[in-house]
Amino acid sequence: MVKQTILHDEHIKLGAKMVDFAGWHMPVQYASIIEEHNNVRNNVGLFDVSHMGEIFVKGKDSLTLLNKLVPQDISKLIVSKAVYCQLTNLNGGIKDDWIIYKLEDDAYLIIANASMTEQDVNWVALNKGDLDVEIINESHNYSMIAIQGPKACDLITDLGITSIPDFFTIKKDVINNIEVFVSRTGYTGEDGVEIILKNRYAVEIWNLLLKKGQVYGVKPIGLGARDTLRLEASMPLYGNDLDESTTPIEAGLTWSVDKDKSVDYNGKSNILQHIQNGTERKLIGFRMIDKGIARHEYEVWHNNDKIGVVTSGGISPTRGDNIGLAYIKTLDNLSVGSTIQIKIRDKFYNAEIIKRPFIQKRNKK
Repeated sequence: MVKQTILHDEHIKLGAKMVDFAGWHMPVQYASIIEEHNNVRNNVGLFDVSHMGEIFVKGKDSLTLLNKLVPQDISKLIVSKAVYCQLTNLNGGIKDDWIIYKLEDDAYLIIANASMTEQDVNWVALNKGDLDVEIINESHNYSMIAIQGPKACDLITDLGITSIPDFFTIKKDVINNIEVFVSRTGYTGEDGVEIILKNRYAVEIWNLLLKKGQVYGVKPIGLGARDTLRLEASMPLYGNDLDESTTPIEAGLTWSVDKDKSVDYNGKSNILQHIQNGTERKLIGFRMIDKGIARHEYEVWHNNDKIGVVTSGGISPTRGDNIGLAYIKTLDNLSVGSTIQIKIRDKFYNAEIIKRPFIQKRNKK
């Protein structure tokens, strides 16, 4: 059975085109995807991301458990701070990618991908053993609204949030006499915040944001623009660019792995080997030279040899060209500036390897 967020009926009222996504009935667009995309880049956009998972991990051994699960050193987190990391399997493959917030000593909040939440909870429980930890999946009780764009913080200030959290920080606050979490991460490359709140208040806050945001040009944003925005910012999508056969190093996420972490974690030996010895394949960014759009699972070729596969691709409204991400063999003669071919419907189209991200990120650090 397809799930619905608490805001489902609000999307219908706004004329959204709805689709099934990760087991949820979600808005893919309200108007034009390009119009919504550009509005986030220039003004402010409102996203219903209530399908994401909220998992609370509490107890005196919670740090020990989390440090076993991810390559990041969670002991370095101070209260209210967050970290991006990967949930790894025993071989170092990525089971999911998470944001972990430290709410207080021995209490953490994990934001998990919608389609993976139940599996993640099960994996965490399997790794718990005899540790003194409470694992609470509160995903069905919480909603999440993301406010993204250069005017996002102005809108939030108008709602009474006078002290906006620093980048990758979370705080408790009050909007309209409603207690909420306000975090500052984002998935668009723009500045902004997420409001995490109990379901019963979600409609009220959503409509308040739409009303207060009119002066800032706010628009509701669907999954279509969310994908083009995150692609331009070169942010990986689990299930496309990340999966259990991929290590963080292959995915270009070496920066998110704590190389000096002393305690063991799932897949540590393989991940460290990839850091020390390199990998046989790597994730690259490219732009189409020839007219054509590269899509997920299209083949990548070079010198008449298949060298990889596209994981994400599409139009870049900001750049005005077609871009993509792909895993290719690690070859000495391929680097930024090299020409590759994308096989589209049995024809080969030239593309150029370029640096990522595809646009300059404007989220505040």
